[in-house]
Amino acid sequence: MADVADEVAGAGPALTRGDLLRRGTAATFAIGMFGGLTDKALGTFTGPLKYAHRQLSGELRIMTWAHFVPAYDTWLDGTYVKQWGEANDVEVKVDHINNALLYSTGAAQVAAQSGHDLFWFISPPSTFQRQAIPVTDLVQEVSRKVGRMTKVARKSTYNPKTKQFFGFPESYAPDPVQYRRSYLQEAGVSLNTWDDLRRGAPKLKQQGHPVGLGMSNEIDSNMLLTSLLYCYGGFIQNEQNRIVIGQGSNRRGAIQALQVMRDIYRNGMSDEVFAWTAASNNQAFVAGRLSVALNAISIARTAEDSGNQALSDDTWLASIPRGPVMRMGNEHVMGVYLIWKFAKNKEAAQKYVIDQQLAYREHFIRSKYYNFPPWTNAIKGGFKTIRSLTAQDPHKPKGKYTVLTTIAEKYTTNPGHPGNTTPVMDEIFNTFLIPQMFAEVAQGKSTPAEGVSNFARKAQAIYRKWSNQKLV
Repeated sequence: MADVADEVAGAGPALTRGDLLRRGTAATFAIGMFGGLTDKALGTFTGPLKYAHRQLSGELRIMTWAHFVPAYDTWLDGTYVKQWGEANDVEVKVDHINNALLYSTGAAQVAAQSGHDLFWFISPPSTFQRQAIPVTDLVQEVSRKVGRMTKVARKSTYNPKTKQFFGFPESYAPDPVQYRRSYLQEAGVSLNTWDDLRRGAPKLKQQGHPVGLGMSNEIDSNMLLTSLLYCYGGFIQNEQNRIVIGQGSNRRGAIQALQVMRDIYRNGMSDEVFAWTAASNNQAFVAGRLSVALNAISIARTAEDSGNQALSDDTWLASIPRGPVMRMGNEHVMGVYLIWKFAKNKEAAQKYVIDQQLAYREHFIRSKYYNFPPWTNAIKGGFKTIRSLTAQDPHKPKGKYTVLTTIAEKYTTNPGHPGNTTPVMDEIFNTFLIPQMFAEVAQGKSTPAEGVSNFARKAQAIYRKWSNQKLV
């Protein structure tokens, strides 16, 4: 892959690279905030600000989600943004809302042409890109300091049609399997392949602990079902971002994925999965009912905080099961910031997102390893350091969270793999066409072949719409 700066040279957001360099970005702030960090450890600090008295000013308004690890929001609001604001002479105000409301709230702000300066989305918001300033120079600046961004972050935020980064990646979360080890041992169930889980699901349900894989209009269902399509080779689009799910091997793979999920549901799940919210599998797992779920580590962390030591110790993590084509999953969360064109403090917003990435180690630790850095080397040492940090977690089993490093490095991709997260994919996601297809097949309302054909027609129509707008 060519260097980011080479690929997107010539694009021009509000701040140039020179502007950002003159402002010194995050290094000085990171030293003051975290203390004891040497120039070498930071890997970014080159001396005092050239223009020490040229401060930012005003108010920076940020909209983001209510994090599934509440302690992270406590630290972010109470410590990080306060100290960043003091260092930059900016009053920072952060608002948190339920993740299910982010897309509609963003749409409302666009309609009003008024709202926050920085708006955080839980999945790549490429349908909004004409309403946001390009952030190509910001990406270049971080990449110049810490190296290339991860492929998952790049594919999620770069539009090859416009040759611009429409959004700034803030974090991503791998999507491990979380399971009750004692339940699976008792039933003799393996999670190595999807077929293993299909065969084992009836045994787990007979124990009274069904499998919990959602088929509802919410993000967990979206992510895991798209991952299942990948594992069976049922790709929605190709590398050129053209819809291919209705054709050849992609169609056959999608049909197989639908058949497998139908079997797992009919023999190993309950009807509750059709009405779940993003919190439902967490709640059902921690209540002791579920044997298996796919989710970010909020399930395991909630189990640890529940006071039920036996539950916590029995909650193990694993990579997504392998399919006949690959072992690959979507990121569970791809946090992306947009800077609206109507933002009142674009300059502060631009500096904030850069500074956050260049001080990312603390964000990773404070989120209890939920927030992975879009630039792996924003944590010095990259995956080697990340693995070392996760290995220090005190909860049983020892090394419980080290598997996240493997998942992030090898088995995590973006919505729309092997292509980019285009406006087509964003609309498919936020109209929940994928879980609707799986639910209709699982409930016997359509055959797997009919489900794929219906989905392909809808996806093609969405593609034509965005192609006409010259965004794909």
